[in-house]
Amino acid sequence: MFTRGFKSWCENVALQQRRELKLNPIDPLAPRVLAQHLGVVVWGAEQVPGLVPKVLSTLLKVDPDSWSAVTISGGPKRLVILNTAHRGGRPASDLMHELAHLLIGHAPSRVDVSPDGLLLLNTFDGQQENEATWLAGTLLLPRPVLMHISKSGMTAVAAMQMYGVSRQMFDYRMRMTGVETQLRRAGVRSRN
Repeated sequence: MFTRGFKSWCENVALQQRRELKLNPIDPLAPRVLAQHLGVVVWGAEQVPGLVPKVLSTLLKVDPDSWSAVTISGGPKRLVILNTAHRGGRPASDLMHELAHLLIGHAPSRVDVSPDGLLLLNTFDGQQENEATWLAGTLLLPRPVLMHISKSGMTAVAAMQMYGVSRQMFDYRMRMTGVETQLRRAGVRSRN
């Protein structure tokens, strides 16, 4: 799935970004703060100039399978547009996912417009999407954070609030990193 060393690279990137922002390794990393640090402008869909109300209404339908975020690059300028209909920890994950693409250096996908005005994604690279998802999760909840949460006895709900993530993201990172298994073998009890 990932090239050798990719997950370790992601952990290093997460810690490096915290260092650059003068944060401790276990401090929350707010996606909007990281975006500003990287020189990325972030808008909600309603901030896009010229969108007529009908189009905006279509874009902001509350549908879990609808679009989440898109990055537009023009030379050195980058803009992320978020679907502000999404709530909870999802917007943080969505923004961090887009920032992850930029940090990894992925080539942008091409989007075309059909004759009837529909946006069509002409390229989709599953490997790039998986890499961005992994790095986004690592930026939000790197191993030092997960170890801290577990060792301190912080509840999942408290951790989710502190780090601005969804239950799905929290559970995914705890499970996929093996932190729970590692601590259980070491005799440390987790209250998550």
